[in-house]
Amino acid sequence: MPFHHVIKNFVIQGGNSDQPGATEDWTLRGKHSSQLDTSVKHEAFMLGTSKAKHDKEAFELFITTAPIPDLNEKVIVFGRVIRGEDVVQEIEEVDTDEHYRPKSSIGIIEVTLKQKV
Repeated sequence: MPFHHVIKNFVIQGGNSDQPGATEDWTLRGKHSSQLDTSVKHEAFMLGTSKAKHDKEAFELFITTAPIPDLNEKVIVFGRVIRGEDVVQEIEEVDTDEHYRPKSSIGIIEVTLKQKV
Protein backbone atom coordinates (compact mmCIF):
# COMPACT_ATOMS: atom_id res chain seq x y z
CA MET A 1 0.00 0.00 0.00
CA PRO A 2 1.61 3.28 -1.06
CA PHE A 3 1.77 6.41 1.10
CA HIS A 4 0.53 9.42 -0.84
CA HIS A 5 0.84 12.18 1.80
CA VAL A 6 3.54 12.70 4.42
CA ILE A 7 3.01 15.72 6.65
CA LYS A 8 5.73 16.13 9.28
CA ASN A 9 4.46 16.36 12.89
CA PHE A 10 0.98 15.48 11.73
CA VAL A 11 0.13 12.36 9.75
CA ILE A 12 1.24 9.85 7.15
CA GLN A 13 -1.58 8.92 4.80
CA GLY A 14 -1.73 5.92 2.54
CA GLY A 15 -4.34 4.17 0.54
CA ASN A 16 -5.12 1.30 -1.70
CA SER A 17 -7.94 1.33 -4.19
CA ASP A 18 -6.59 -1.62 -6.20
CA GLN A 19 -7.36 -4.33 -3.65
CA PRO A 20 -11.03 -5.32 -3.34
CA GLY A 21 -12.16 -5.65 0.28
CA ALA A 22 -9.16 -3.77 1.70
CA THR A 23 -11.27 -1.82 4.20
CA GLU A 24 -12.73 -4.96 5.68
CA ASP A 25 -9.34 -6.67 5.78
CA TRP A 26 -7.73 -3.85 7.75
CA THR A 27 -10.46 -2.67 10.10
CA LEU A 28 -13.52 -4.81 10.44
CA ARG A 29 -12.34 -8.41 10.80
CA GLY A 30 -15.91 -9.52 11.32
CA LYS A 31 -17.07 -6.55 13.41
CA HIS A 32 -19.84 -4.22 12.36
CA SER A 33 -18.48 -0.69 11.80
CA SER A 34 -20.55 0.63 14.73
CA GLN A 35 -18.57 -1.72 17.01
CA LEU A 36 -15.20 -0.24 16.07
CA ASP A 37 -13.47 1.68 18.83
CA THR A 38 -13.47 5.44 18.38
CA SER A 39 -10.68 7.22 20.19
CA VAL A 40 -11.30 10.21 22.40
CA LYS A 41 -7.83 11.50 21.57
CA HIS A 42 -5.34 10.86 18.82
CA GLU A 43 -1.84 10.29 20.10
CA ALA A 44 1.28 9.73 18.02
CA PHE A 45 1.58 6.34 16.29
CA MET A 46 -2.16 5.67 16.13
CA LEU A 47 -3.59 3.81 13.11
CA GLY A 48 -6.90 4.94 11.72
CA THR A 49 -9.16 5.15 8.73
CA SER A 50 -11.51 7.87 7.56
CA LYS A 51 -15.07 8.00 8.89
CA ALA A 52 -16.19 9.26 5.47
CA LYS A 53 -18.17 6.79 3.37
CA HIS A 54 -16.00 4.97 0.83
CA ASP A 55 -16.82 2.52 -1.84
CA LYS A 56 -15.82 -0.99 -0.80
CA GLU A 57 -12.81 -0.90 -3.11
CA ALA A 58 -10.99 2.01 -1.43
CA PHE A 59 -9.16 2.26 1.87
CA GLU A 60 -7.35 5.17 3.52
CA LEU A 61 -4.82 4.51 6.30
CA PHE A 62 -3.67 7.25 8.63
CA ILE A 63 -0.67 6.96 10.96
CA THR A 64 -0.45 9.91 13.30
CA THR A 65 3.04 11.21 14.03
CA ALA A 66 2.00 13.63 16.79
CA PRO A 67 -1.04 14.08 19.05
CA ILE A 68 -3.87 15.36 16.83
CA PRO A 69 -7.11 15.84 18.81
CA ASP A 70 -8.91 17.61 15.95
CA LEU A 71 -9.05 14.33 13.99
CA ASN A 72 -11.53 12.81 16.46
CA GLU A 73 -14.54 13.53 14.24
CA LYS A 74 -12.81 12.43 11.03
CA VAL A 75 -10.83 9.28 11.82
CA ILE A 76 -11.71 5.92 13.39
CA VAL A 77 -8.74 4.64 15.37
CA PHE A 78 -8.37 0.88 15.11
CA GLY A 79 -4.81 0.31 16.25
CA ARG A 80 -1.43 1.55 17.38
CA VAL A 81 2.12 1.09 16.16
CA ILE A 82 3.62 -1.12 18.86
CA ARG A 83 6.94 -1.81 17.15
CA GLY A 84 8.53 0.21 14.38
CA GLU A 85 8.04 3.78 15.61
CA ASP A 86 11.52 4.47 14.21
CA VAL A 87 10.30 3.43 10.75
CA VAL A 88 7.33 5.82 11.03
CA GLN A 89 9.75 8.60 11.97
CA GLU A 90 11.98 7.75 8.98
CA ILE A 91 8.96 7.94 6.66
CA GLU A 92 8.09 11.30 8.17
CA GLU A 93 11.50 12.61 7.05
CA VAL A 94 11.17 11.79 3.32
CA ASP A 95 11.32 14.64 0.82
CA THR A 96 7.88 15.79 -0.32
CA ASP A 97 6.58 18.22 -2.90
CA GLU A 98 4.49 21.33 -2.09
CA HIS A 99 1.39 19.10 -1.78
CA TYR A 100 3.07 16.78 0.78
CA ARG A 101 3.39 13.95 -1.73
CA PRO A 102 6.57 11.90 -1.33
CA LYS A 103 9.08 12.53 -4.12
CA SER A 104 10.07 8.85 -4.07
CA SER A 105 7.82 5.82 -3.82
CA ILE A 106 7.22 4.67 -0.23
CA GLY A 107 4.72 2.23 1.20
CA ILE A 108 3.87 -0.74 3.37
CA ILE A 109 5.02 -4.14 2.16
CA GLU A 110 4.14 -6.24 5.20
CA VAL A 111 2.22 -5.65 8.41
CA THR A 112 1.32 -7.88 11.32
CA LEU A 113 -1.95 -7.04 13.07
CA LYS A 114 -2.44 -8.32 16.60
CA GLN A 115 -5.75 -8.28 18.40
CA LYS A 116 -5.69 -7.16 22.00
CA VAL A 117 -7.45 -9.75 24.14
